[in-house]
Amino acid sequence: MPAKKTGATPMTEARTAPAALPPELESARAVALATGLPHAGGVPPRTAWELASSGRAVLVDVRSAEERAFVGQVPGSLHVAWAGGTGLIRNPRFVRELEARLAKDGGKDATVLLLCRSGKRSAAAAEAAAKAGFGRVFNVQEGFEGERDAQGQRGHAGGWRFHGLPWTQD
Repeated sequence: MPAKKTGATPMTEARTAPAALPPELESARAVALATGLPHAGGVPPRTAWELASSGRAVLVDVRSAEERAFVGQVPGSLHVAWAGGTGLIRNPRFVRELEARLAKDGGKDATVLLLCRSGKRSAAAAEAAAKAGFGRVFNVQEGFEGERDAQGQRGHAGGWRFHGLPWTQD
């Protein structure tokens, strides 16, 4: 029986984990397996938005609450900080908090896309989640702001905002 519609956006409504990965993620998983990645793989920002906005995956922002508020965030995304506080100390409860936030979406069986500033913290978070039993956790490549350009600035060389995907700022 399909999941009951709650009136929420596709990114936040309750879903059950599909039997198979969306085709866009099958190729990412194949690359991950072939290259020995410790998580299910990486996907470009546009693919992440298509999957999350259609309800085929859950987008989880792993940046600190302060970073999300100051820099911007994706509407409808969940938030579980990978690190926080001064010096961005790793959140020791990350995996438990992730599982709790995803309980209505299938828990460890949910198809999860993790997003950070550049794709580095979210890759580490994806690795930790995979080691904890999340079998369908992917890193959003380039992150929210992308890498620094020749002038040392972000947002000009890739990332969620660079690709013109939806975002809001507090």
